[in-house]
Amino acid sequence: MDKKKLGAAGEDLACRYLERNGYEILERNKSYPKLCEIDIIARRKNKLYFVEVKTRKTDAFGTPGDAVDKRKLAHIRQGVMLYLQENGKHDFQIDVIAITLKPELKIEHFRNVG
Repeated sequence: MDKKKLGAAGEDLACRYLERNGYEILERNKSYPKLCEIDIIARRKNKLYFVEVKTRKTDAFGTPGDAVDKRKLAHIRQGVMLYLQENGKHDFQIDVIAITLKPELKIEHFRNVG
């Protein structure tokens, strides 16, 4: 499975996870060229959630959550601010969902990381 397919599969898993936990998926892959792409924008109650999804086949070379560093979060925050300017101000938070596929499926949800 190439990186693009792996990423899309992880985002599909993350969306199903979020929906099972009461989130409504509003958008996927919201792109701000030369800045960032927000993987998932969801709503639960009156709050918006901007979710970065990282998927790895295994954690042999580090966990998927380790791939979200301060620089990546800074770019996501800039994208969030642009989204809020376009769509009105809302209460929000930035989350990370880290998915490892093998040896068994593992989904970790890191809340309010940014």
